[in-house]
Amino acid sequence: MTVEKKLFTAIDNHLLQDQCPSEYLNELSILPEFMNYPFNMLLDLKETEQEPVHHPEGNVWNHTMLVIDEAARRREKSINSKVFMWAALLHDIGKPATTKLRHGKLTAYDHDKIGEKLCKKFLLAVDAPETFIEQVSSLVRFHMHILFVVKNMPFGDIKGLKAHTNLQEIALLGLCDRLGRTNSDLKKEEENVELFLSKLMEKERI
Repeated sequence: MTVEKKLFTAIDNHLLQDQCPSEYLNELSILPEFMNYPFNMLLDLKETEQEPVHHPEGNVWNHTMLVIDEAARRREKSINSKVFMWAALLHDIGKPATTKLRHGKLTAYDHDKIGEKLCKKFLLAVDAPETFIEQVSSLVRFHMHILFVVKNMPFGDIKGLKAHTNLQEIALLGLCDRLGRTNSDLKKEEENVELFLSKLMEKERI
């Protein structure tokens, strides 16, 4: 077994078993082996700042650690907890490549689309199964769609969303993503998830 595969397996065990996987990931992130490809892609999250109004917790790594802990609390609700937890860890892997200062604000346009490609590269590098790679990367690709649908934004791909993901899984991941902020409101975000699902069902009836 390669070093990369061993590290992937260790992370996998903690994502699926720990109450707070962030504790292990934070410890792991300061070790030399985490600087090697593809794990350095995660290390880049520490160097990627976010707009404080939306992400007062700070950089993308801090946000991701909050998200995986929220996901760990809900992984039993997932139809595939392994896919779900890896999607939670990798959901913003596209932000380092897309974050820019525009008009005085930090943005990360298309980080979901770029993230899908980088997610595939990451998982290929650790020799993950093809089906697993497709399932995780699809969740990463569509994780922003709760926001797109709820706010009637023109960036959505509803046809692709329904073809390549399970809507309940996207809803669950999206909830964890929204709660992975230090200013999150559980009741408000749960209402947004319900609105997301109801809007999609309404579209089906039309």
